[in-house]
Amino acid sequence: MGSRSYAALAFWLVLCAASSDAQPVVRQVLVLQSVDRGNLPIDRFTGNFRVDLGEGLETPVNITQISVATTGLVGAPDQAVVDYIRSSFADRAKPDLIVTIGGPASLFARKYRQRLFPDTPLLLASVDQRYLGDAPLGENESAVAVVNDFSRLVEDILQVLPETTQVFVVTGSGVIGQFWHRELENDFKRFHNRLTFIWSEDLTFQELLRRSASLPKHTAIVYLAFSTDAQGGAYADERVLADLQATANAPLFAGQSAFLGTGVVGGSMLSIDDLSRSTAEVAIQILNGAPASTVQVPPQLPGPPTFDWRELRRWNIPESRLPSGSIVRYRGPSLWREYRGTAITAAGALVIQSLLIVALLHQRRERQRAELESRRNLALAADASRRATMSALTSSIAHELSQPLSAMMYNAHALQLMVTANGAYSDTLGEILADIQTQGLRATQIIDRHRTMLRSRQLDKTPIDIHAVITESLALVAQDMAARQIETTVNLSAKRCVISGDQVLLQQVLVNLLMNAMDAVAETPPARRHITIRTDVRADDVEISVSDTGTGLPAELDGTLFTPFVTTKSHGLGIGLTIARTIIAAHGGTIDAYNNPNGGATFTVTLRNSAVTHALH
Repeated sequence: MGSRSYAALAFWLVLCAASSDAQPVVRQVLVLQSVDRGNLPIDRFTGNFRVDLGEGLETPVNITQISVATTGLVGAPDQAVVDYIRSSFADRAKPDLIVTIGGPASLFARKYRQRLFPDTPLLLASVDQRYLGDAPLGENESAVAVVNDFSRLVEDILQVLPETTQVFVVTGSGVIGQFWHRELENDFKRFHNRLTFIWSEDLTFQELLRRSASLPKHTAIVYLAFSTDAQGGAYADERVLADLQATANAPLFAGQSAFLGTGVVGGSMLSIDDLSRSTAEVAIQILNGAPASTVQVPPQLPGPPTFDWRELRRWNIPESRLPSGSIVRYRGPSLWREYRGTAITAAGALVIQSLLIVALLHQRRERQRAELESRRNLALAADASRRATMSALTSSIAHELSQPLSAMMYNAHALQLMVTANGAYSDTLGEILADIQTQGLRATQIIDRHRTMLRSRQLDKTPIDIHAVITESLALVAQDMAARQIETTVNLSAKRCVISGDQVLLQQVLVNLLMNAMDAVAETPPARRHITIRTDVRADDVEISVSDTGTGLPAELDGTLFTPFVTTKSHGLGIGLTIARTIIAAHGGTIDAYNNPNGGATFTVTLRNSAVTHALH
């Protein structure tokens, strides 16, 4: 191998070594929990501990969390749990620190210390000092112990509820509940002349709820934990507390800060946040090289009594009964803070009352003026739309009038010839004059119909037959439809429909819809030009639909069809449908449009509420 090869190999080895040295060492921490998820204090502690440890260490940390309780590895013997823990580290470095959370986990770790990782430092955290007993800590062990003073919690209950004669202790049937039952029975002997204690470890969850709903008067509930019931069912604290709060007829108290805010009144509580922070500080010192036996902290005691203001109000507990130095959380605003605005407003009302009255009167006048202006604008817009519609029908009007006028002229000419020839007979003269009179009446009706349509008017609601409105509207456009070779189908409901509305304005809406339909089918072959008018009279409303077989509504008009000045016609202004919607809204109804599955579009007008009355013919 040449000198260059040796140099390259040496450079590669140095580079690898430098790269290896640059990678940070990942600390391995094994956390053994006493219970699985669902225990509020342990869940709160674990969550805080992981965050505090990660923020306090200068190197990355990998936390492996294992529950050693029966709810974590159901029915597994201790040796199986030990084997599972060891197998978790079979393909990686052994843990740099073992942290136990809770009493059962501390007992498990100390019992199987030699089978697990005997050289790894052991930190017993969140463990009541009663679990440690008289067994001294080993050389490589440290503890962050606590003192749960439930007797002090009972004293708090007696102070805030001095008439209490019975305490219902909720413990559950697991190892933690059994432990505390033994311990607290001895502690509570000091209250035997004043209180009766009942325990829940022999109850199922449903029995617990039934029992808590019928407790004797002057009973208080102390909640320790309820991880398992008498049948072995596992329950989360959050679920148990929520159901207890909803069903119990007595107030709940607890000694852990994690329970505050979940329906408990309060009491002397151990701060879980302080405990997790202290544990993380001790763990950081050990991971940074300090011998575990040299890092010792005194047991943590319960903090000052802390209460939930909402529960105090619920159970009518005055704050004057709270122990000295108590802390009240979730407090609502004080009377001054809550009603300060009201008080200031009341004080200033005498000064500004006249100004408020003037402002209200001015606002009322402005609102009335705006309503009048709105009505006037509606009338002007509707009038403009009607005139535009009638302008479009000019040729149809001329053609419609030409028929009766031509008939009258022919009859008059025939009469003149007969008179000149002296061939007129009385019967013939009568027929000719009757025909002239009929055609003259028809021409008058045509002129009156269009003159009424053109007349400018305000909204004037009167009882009208909606079917008559449809018939009149069809008559207005009949000649135009015939000229365009459009076939019409009219399906009117058998039920008579009388509504409260303005006949001319509603007629304007229908004429507009009919003319739009006529324009829509203009490009289709004559054989397919078809418009259908249909009514459906229901119990509370009537629906009028105008359907065509045209090209349908363009997708780009979706959502903007009734917007002013939006149109697909080269000769349109885009206000007809806007005016139609305004008129229908003034009648308390709605107007909608959609494309038909087989082509074309349908416009529906619905008049609702008390405007509709109907009866069978």
